[in-house]
Amino acid sequence: MKFFSFVVFGFLLASQSAKAQFTTHKMLQVGYVYQNQSFAELGGRLLFLKNDDLIYRLGASALVGSANSKFAIMPKLQGDVLINSQRNVDFYHSYYFLAGAEITSKYYAPKIGVTLFGILDLTGGYAFPIGNETINGKQLKGINLNFTLNLPLVMLHDFLK
Repeated sequence: MKFFSFVVFGFLLASQSAKAQFTTHKMLQVGYVYQNQSFAELGGRLLFLKNDDLIYRLGASALVGSANSKFAIMPKLQGDVLINSQRNVDFYHSYYFLAGAEITSKYYAPKIGVTLFGILDLTGGYAFPIGNETINGKQLKGINLNFTLNLPLVMLHDFLK
């Protein structure tokens, strides 16, 4: 649990220092996570942009689902780097390669994948349990798959007008 507190502190510190150097966009994230169980994901992300070929994202969310036929909820922190080697060419920026990691109170998982416009993500990785942590008696380890929809808050604001 000390490690998890350290990660939260690092996340807050990084988000404050990065605001001065990068353009920051807030996003709502909704998704599906498979980690030996199916979970729905709801949270927020900050997207840090300095140029259009390298983008950073930090996020926090909650995973909600069922483990061993009992309701389960877990906090999740994540960080991603989106990479596209083409600069200032709109068509080639429809997709980015993605590398990142996520951590919950039960596991951590490095991941890779692809994102379309930074809005629709498809990632996969492998989760490693933190000690002997379980959720409702089930240890979360193995293949990790994520399907996420990132909605920029500016777009939602304009849409709801």
